[in-house]
Amino acid sequence: MSGPPVIDSEAPSASSGDSPSPAPWKRAAAAGAAVVATLGVAAGVAGIVGTFEPAPAPELPPGPDQAAGSIDTVPGTGAAGSAARSAPPADDRPSPDAAAGIADPSPQWLDTVSEATGVPRRALEGYARAQLTLMQEQPDCLISWPTLAGIGAIESDHGTIAGGEIGSDGRTTEDVIGIPLDGTDNTAAISDTDGGSLDGDERWDRAVGPMQFIPSTWDRWGTDADSSGAADPHDIDDAALAAARYLCAEDRDLTSDSGWWDAILTYNESRSYGEDVLEAADRYARAAADAV
Repeated sequence: MSGPPVIDSEAPSASSGDSPSPAPWKRAAAAGAAVVATLGVAAGVAGIVGTFEPAPAPELPPGPDQAAGSIDTVPGTGAAGSAARSAPPADDRPSPDAAAGIADPSPQWLDTVSEATGVPRRALEGYARAQLTLMQEQPDCLISWPTLAGIGAIESDHGTIAGGEIGSDGRTTEDVIGIPLDGTDNTAAISDTDGGSLDGDERWDRAVGPMQFIPSTWDRWGTDADSSGAADPHDIDDAALAAARYLCAEDRDLTSDSGWWDAILTYNESRSYGEDVLEAADRYARAAADAV
């Protein structure tokens, strides 16, 4: 959530079970015609030699019980799962005791889906772990990894936008720090709230980490998902779980059109941002569905 920008107009609907018509804000390019000439004494002739099919409108990301949103798992080690209870879920209700029973995404699933989607494997692991935790904590939210991956792609290119990558420990090798939220560049003006401890800026807040949390928001939702000893917005496990809880606030159902859009526009109040996230999430879900 890279600072609330100037709010766009009302978000459009995506294709979903409760919104059957294609999303009207996506337009495919029209098919073109090519001119061909025949050799011979007579004049050449022209004709259409090919057309292009319109690209399908992006659909809402699947729920965790659907093929593209499901995760193959192995018994959990407990490291990431047990610490996930260190912060309350996004609606402030006490979290169920789910320390026992949270599985890990299987290595084979991570390899297959990462290769099919292009999502870096360690980032995908963070998104998947967050989904598995929320399936225990808030099963009615129905959040799935493609939504988190869509946000991670738009916010930081999965933690790589600063030139680094997500290391094996889940932390970005180069800190991802956003622009000053000083009211310019279509952002809100947010004076410093953390003394620069997270973003290095003692005058203005800046969004931080692969999921781009504002320091004041991280202060509320940050969690130590992987038992590293501290809630770290630069750690994909911590950031993805915090983002999932934030999106699932207020009893949202992220498989409904209204619930998904409300969640995304709470994360960043921009219609074009939401469209970009939806397109990325849909692309990942389609690729995963074809691969698994």
